[in-house]
Amino acid sequence: MMQMKSKSVAVLSPAKGSSAVGGGGVNAVNWEVRPSGMVVQKRLSDSKPGSSSSVSTIKVKVKYGSSSYLEINITPQASFGELKKMLAGPTGVHPLDQKLIFKNKERDSKAYLDVAGVKEKSKIVLVEDIIARERRLLELHKTLKTEKASKAVKDISLEVDKLAGQVKSMELVVSRGGKVLEMDLLNLIELLMTQVIKLDEVVADGDVKQQRRFQVRRVQKYVETLDVLKIQNSMRSKNRGENEIQRNSTLQKPVVTTKWEKFDSNAANVPFSSIPTSKNSNLSWEFFE
Repeated sequence: MMQMKSKSVAVLSPAKGSSAVGGGGVNAVNWEVRPSGMVVQKRLSDSKPGSSSSVSTIKVKVKYGSSSYLEINITPQASFGELKKMLAGPTGVHPLDQKLIFKNKERDSKAYLDVAGVKEKSKIVLVEDIIARERRLLELHKTLKTEKASKAVKDISLEVDKLAGQVKSMELVVSRGGKVLEMDLLNLIELLMTQVIKLDEVVADGDVKQQRRFQVRRVQKYVETLDVLKIQNSMRSKNRGENEIQRNSTLQKPVVTTKWEKFDSNAANVPFSSIPTSKNSNLSWEFFE
């Protein structure tokens, strides 16, 4: 029977703490898997701080527009995104607006230089992405607009809180049978309506729009409460006025006293000749038969 020969194959494992034996000593090597699937030595930036190992740098040449090449010193383990941040200063182009072309191919910001094959004195072309810049500026304008609207709604909300305290105070006075000045009621209603006008001028979307609607409904509720208080206050004043007039008329009404004179029942039988008259009386009596 033929006996098959087996060969032992050494497999390099990327496990932590693995070691490579060479020469006459043992060197500890840490490994990692790159996005491309390649197993490489772990970067020093990911190792423990305080390591005595040194990181080598390379010099790459970046071409932007008609200007001469910019020479950038960078570690080959850096990403293209890190290179974009370093180029933002000398070129004035925002990192989000940059396109880095290496070997006629645009490179992703998350890709690593050494994985892409960037070496000493490699040439990279920087192109400004106009569409990305316009999109970024539009988003920035939208963000600033939203922040401004949110701040305006918050300021109005604080003012409404102050006015709400006055509404509660007036409501408490009327509920206890008291009376508030009608001018104070009208002024408070006017201040609340001013806040509604301010809210209508705020242009907002999303959550800020919902907050604005909530404040509008809140102000309308306070105005309705003041309208009810105004009616109650007016009716109470009218009733008090009528009661006062009735009370004053009762006090000022003259008292009429009737005096009755008592006559003798035999007076009818007394002859006219016997009725005494005054000495100066010139009256003459006429008798009818």
